[in-house]
Amino acid sequence: MRISQRRIAAAVLAAALFSPALAVGEAIVCEEPSHAATASPAALLGRDLFFDPILSGNGEVSCATCHHPRHATSDGLSLGIGDGGRGIGPERTVDLANAPERRIPRNSPALFNLGRDAFAVMFHDGRLEASPEGGLRTPIGEDMLNGDLSPLAAQTIFPVLSPDEMAGHAGENPVANAVRRGLITGEGGAWSLLLRDIAAIPAYRARFKAAFGRAPDFIGVAEALAAFIAFEWRADESAFDRRICDGTQLPPDAEAGMVLFYGEAGCADCHSGRWQTDHGFHAIAMPQIGPGKAEVFESHRRDMGRMRVTGRAEDAYRFRTPSLRNIAATGPYGHSGAYATLEAVVRHHLDPVTALRAYDPSQAILPAFSDADDFALMRNPEEVAAISAANELAPRSLSDEEVAQILAFLDALTDEASLKGRLGPPDRTPSGLVMR
Repeated sequence: MRISQRRIAAAVLAAALFSPALAVGEAIVCEEPSHAATASPAALLGRDLFFDPILSGNGEVSCATCHHPRHATSDGLSLGIGDGGRGIGPERTVDLANAPERRIPRNSPALFNLGRDAFAVMFHDGRLEASPEGGLRTPIGEDMLNGDLSPLAAQTIFPVLSPDEMAGHAGENPVANAVRRGLITGEGGAWSLLLRDIAAIPAYRARFKAAFGRAPDFIGVAEALAAFIAFEWRADESAFDRRICDGTQLPPDAEAGMVLFYGEAGCADCHSGRWQTDHGFHAIAMPQIGPGKAEVFESHRRDMGRMRVTGRAEDAYRFRTPSLRNIAATGPYGHSGAYATLEAVVRHHLDPVTALRAYDPSQAILPAFSDADDFALMRNPEEVAAISAANELAPRSLSDEEVAQILAFLDALTDEASLKGRLGPPDRTPSGLVMR
């Protein structure tokens, strides 16, 4: 293989930077895994709640419906079906007797390492984030998050209030009715209705007492879920981590891919730091499929990304840089899950605008949904042009061999133990309810 002087220089630099105990850039240093030997009472409570449909309005959907360990803490779908579906992962189908209004508009993100302090921004658009001044910035409002919650704990509150995800739709159950009326806290609010059911179960009362020394409350629910996610899916024992800590060489293709990743391929411009993310927001002309994140009164299917949070025009079509830990197992990829394979999304990065305009809809993994026109926006020249105009990623030229090397490096970011989880699902939930 022909190696340019620039490649040789990059290889020499990488060899120095990736020596044991030396930093890569300013953020990556050797950090030995420090998992707790046993799960805390809060984490054990969180496991039950995570897999228990008791947190959904219709008693049929749990957190694990869209974040299942069988699918690397996601669901294996481009865009999932929450309330009103049956089954797990790509086999999930719409329940025709209780069909949802639409499929979930964004891809279900993986949960690895979200308990780490570095992860202070949640959701594809960052609508929940730790504020530099302290506390959290969130559209839910400070009065609803009056505890000292971490971003991860606060994030767990959102899905239970989403009609398409867990709450269900107005007319189906009291929780959904409360959400539709804007009643979240207080008597008759969605939280109090869910807590009533939780507190009625002796096993939950006992576990709340053991974990927090108090009766069930929604702050405790959030804290327990966060404790479980942080314990169960901490991913920091990959081949890449061994490379950083003790110099154990990666396979030759992965070593070459690492040099490219941190060198001329420019991947680390955004996928930087120990977890391969700058936690920032970038527009890279990702295809927009599915119902979009428009308001219910809007007819178009666009998703403006970060702009929906900040209101700034320059944030149009920007989405959060995902961490690449376990990325080989967490497809489909992109905020709308437009790409089914890791190679496809890597190649998109080489020339985003060209890839957007040539997008092949057959790449999406979508459960059948009546009356869904998932590719309407991609047939709209004005919308495609707007997404293209916002792109901020310049084209790069890589050979097929170099793409394969980058893919080999990304595979080296896999932590097999974290994929399996440390506790696994409970044998049964305290409520006795089963996901459908």
